[in-house]
Amino acid sequence: MSLPILAILLMVNLLSSEPQSASKNDFHIVFYNVENLFDVKNDPETKDDDFTPDGKNHWTYHRLDAKLQHIYKTLIAAGKGEFPDIIGLAEIENRWVLKRLIDNTPLSRVPYGIIHKDSPDPRGIDVALLYRKDRIDPVDFDFLRVVKEGKRQFESRDILYFSGRLNGDTVHFFVNHWPSRYGGYMATKKKRNFAARILRQRIDTIFKSEPDARILLMGDFNATMNEGCLRDVLRAAQFTNINGKDSLINLTSNWRNESIGTLRNQGQWAVFDQFICSPSLLDGGQLKLDLSRTHICHEAFLLEADEKYLGSKPNRTYLGPAYHGGFSDHLPIVTVLHYE
Repeated sequence: MSLPILAILLMVNLLSSEPQSASKNDFHIVFYNVENLFDVKNDPETKDDDFTPDGKNHWTYHRLDAKLQHIYKTLIAAGKGEFPDIIGLAEIENRWVLKRLIDNTPLSRVPYGIIHKDSPDPRGIDVALLYRKDRIDPVDFDFLRVVKEGKRQFESRDILYFSGRLNGDTVHFFVNHWPSRYGGYMATKKKRNFAARILRQRIDTIFKSEPDARILLMGDFNATMNEGCLRDVLRAAQFTNINGKDSLINLTSNWRNESIGTLRNQGQWAVFDQFICSPSLLDGGQLKLDLSRTHICHEAFLLEADEKYLGSKPNRTYLGPAYHGGFSDHLPIVTVLHYE
């Protein structure tokens, strides 16, 4: 048998086999800000005109489908070859692009459920969550509005809440994409404080009824771990500052000494994409976060040379209005919940 025919048969066998996780006791979780996953149609209710065939970005079905394949490749790489069990996503325009992602890529081999709702963000971008229906039993979901009325009103992405049972244990997930720094740090930090208060209120409600609740936050917080919105308002501490069962622990503190972040601006890496958890996910029973497998995914194909500032930077889909054909301006982050 010739080598090409053998290779084809092996590939057919792989694609026809049932997808499995490396271990039934491992739950792979990925968060990824995918950078502007829009459909190609103009929505008159949002500012999405640039991402249409006639817009300045000349966004087409061909470019959309190429991006979907890139997202699939990234998610599988982040899962070390496995289909992730929970996927948090940011900068998603609508449910239609999510359906296209899970139906028109090899993600279709896994029965993914979708949690999504259009939010009041002016650009029409939202957060979303995908979960493996064959591995996780959904319990509840909700969307926390980040909308401020009055003199300094603004509208931002919803915070997505989802709870599910993993091997019988309930875990509470929150997917975030907090207000950006566009317009300057000082001019926008109150918006992130506002989002942090909304999230902390919901977390306090969970702790009140379930003191040992297993809670995992993920998202692009548009802030580093030592900024006030995370440290003081959300009360997400580093490992050395844990105080009480209602504490939150910012797992990003383990990445401080790494030479790479999740995004890069003017030659400087920063970590805006983070995992934050309750203490019970570290020491509260059989279901625990595996810190040794909690990391920033920086596979070579997600990076390119930074010719201006040297080093490397994320391989983006667009550079300004110019189509670059890359992946995203953010790198994904990964963690694993392990059931002992």
